[in-house]
Parts: sequence; structure tokens; C-alpha cells
Amino acid sequence: MTHVITSKCARVGACVDVCPTDSIHAVEDNAEWPTYYISPDSCIDCGACLDECPEEAIFVDDDTPAEFQALIAKNEEFFTEGPGKGLV
Repeated sequence: MTHVITSKCARVGACVDVCPTDSIHAVEDNAEWPTYYISPDSCIDCGACLDECPEEAIFVDDDTPAEFQALIAKNEEFFTEGPGKGLV
């Protein structure tokens, strides 16, 4: 299980600051990758990011609302094929 950041993300960055495993990444000025992304390989499911997100944009992947389900695959793609490939 991991966490996923949805399109509700306002890119405040509070989640990045509290992540103990540096699992949260983003790219600047890239419309294809508009939010932060959490590495499913290094996330330890501590939940620190959930508490810090002012937009309540982060969900445990199993609890992600239906309208955001496609973002689970997009999050994984960020680290396997996208700009996050090789980061973690």
C-alpha cells in the first residue's frame, strides 16, 4: 500500500517537508506532471503527508475516491516512465 496525491494538490510542498523517506517528488513547469508524486517503492505509509496537506489531496491508494482512481497509475508511471524514473 502507498499514498497517492490527487489533482486537488496546490503544490504547497508541506508534504515534501515532512516525508521521512524523501519519497515525494515533483517537476516544475510541466503540464503533463502537474502535482507531487509519491514513490510506491520508498513510501513507508507513515501518513505524515496526510496530516500536512492543506488541500486534503493525499489518499491511501485503497481509499482513493473513484474520481481520482486513474491517478494511482499516473503516480506509478511518474517513477517508471516519467521524469521520476530512477529517483528512488
